[in-house]
Amino acid sequence: MNQAVVTKYPVTDGVRRAMEISLRGVDELLPRDDWMQKLARAEATGQPLRIKLGLDPTAPDIHIGHTVVLNKMRQLQDLGHQVIFLIGDFTSLIGDPSGRNATRPPLTAEQIRANAETYFAQAKLVLDESKTEIRYNSEWSDPLGARGMIELAAKYTVARMMERDDFHKRYTSGQSISVHELLYPLMQGYDSVALKSDLELGGTDQKFNLLVGRHLQQEYGQEPQCILTMPLLVGLDGVDKMSKSKNNYIGITEDANTMFAKVLSISDALMWDWYTLLSFKSLEEIAALKAEVAAGRNPKDAKVLLAREITTRFHDARAAEAAEQDFANRSKGGIPDDIPEVALSGAPLGIGAVLKQAGLAPSTSEANRLIDGGGVRVDGGVVGDKGLKLGAGTCVVQVGKRKFARVTLS
Repeated sequence: MNQAVVTKYPVTDGVRRAMEISLRGVDELLPRDDWMQKLARAEATGQPLRIKLGLDPTAPDIHIGHTVVLNKMRQLQDLGHQVIFLIGDFTSLIGDPSGRNATRPPLTAEQIRANAETYFAQAKLVLDESKTEIRYNSEWSDPLGARGMIELAAKYTVARMMERDDFHKRYTSGQSISVHELLYPLMQGYDSVALKSDLELGGTDQKFNLLVGRHLQQEYGQEPQCILTMPLLVGLDGVDKMSKSKNNYIGITEDANTMFAKVLSISDALMWDWYTLLSFKSLEEIAALKAEVAAGRNPKDAKVLLAREITTRFHDARAAEAAEQDFANRSKGGIPDDIPEVALSGAPLGIGAVLKQAGLAPSTSEANRLIDGGGVRVDGGVVGDKGLKLGAGTCVVQVGKRKFARVTLS
C-alpha cells in the first residue's frame, strides 16, 4: 500500500531554492527525493504543502532552544506552505517517553489547559499567526474510542516498537515500561493521518515517532509524510544542549537587557551555529558576515547583530536598541538608569552581608568568592578586601557586568 510520491513534476530553480531553505541547519530530511517532488508538485499546482509540528504543553514557558524547530516552520511558511501548530492536549495525558529512562508522570487536564494557553502566545513570536492553523489532537483522538484504538494498535508490531532506543534500553536494564507508553508513538503518528501532513518536524529525539507517522499514513492509504529533524541547540555554556535545569538557557520571556547580554556571552565559535539555527538572515548574508570576521572584523560586531535580531524578535526594535546601549554602558563601567533600590540597616555592614542582603549573591561565602575573583565593585572601584565594611549612606554595588543595586545603609 505504498503511496510514495510519483516523480512527474519538473525541478525548477525555485524548487531547488526551496530545497536549500528546507535543508538549512537540519539534522535529517527523509526521504529527500520525496520532499523534492512534493515541493515541485506544490510549485506546479499552486497547492501548498501541509507542514506539521506537534508540541505537548508539558510546561508553560519555552526557551530559545525550543524555537529552532519553530524557525524552520517559519522558513517553510514564508515559502507559501500551510503550517499546522498542533497542541498535543490528548498525547500529554499519556506523556512522551522520548529520551526517558522511566515512566513520565502524565499531566492533568487542568495542567495541560493552563500550559496550552501560553504556548501559542509564545510561539507566534516566531510564526506568522495569520498563516498558522492551530489544532488540538483531542479533536480526533477522543472520538477514536476503544474500538478505534485497537484497530490502530493492530497496524504496528511490538517488535518494531521495541527497536526504539529508549524502550530497548529500559527493557534490557529491567526498568518498567507501561503499556500506555507504547500508545504514545501510535497516537502521535495518528495525528499525521488525521491532518494528512506532507512533512512533520521535530527534534532529533523525535525521529522514531515521526517515522511511525509515516508508516501509519501508508497503512491508511495516504501518501506518506517526509520527516525533518532539527539539532538541539547548544546552550550558553557551549557544551550541553540548552536546558533550564543546566541554567544555560535564554527564556523568550526574559527582559530585553538580560536576553541581549546573554547572547553576547556565547563563544565566537558557537555564534555561527546560532546564526544558522536562530537567525532569519539568509545563508548568503551569514556567509558574507563570517568572511568579514575571518578577514579581520571584530567578531563582537557579528555577535551584537545576532543579539539585536533575537532581542527584537521577542521584544521590539526599541527594546533591543535600549538593551544594546545598556550593555555598552555596563561594559564601559557605566551605571544603567534602572537598577534596584535596596535599603539596609545595621551600618557599618560587611561587604559580604551587603551582597547577600541586596540579592547580588546567594550567600556570604559566594560573595567572598566573587570578591576574590575581582568581580565586585562599589561606586566603580574594585573591592579587594573581604573585610570591607560599608558605612551609612548610598552607594552603587556591582557584581560582574550585569548585576547592580543602589544600596542605602542606615
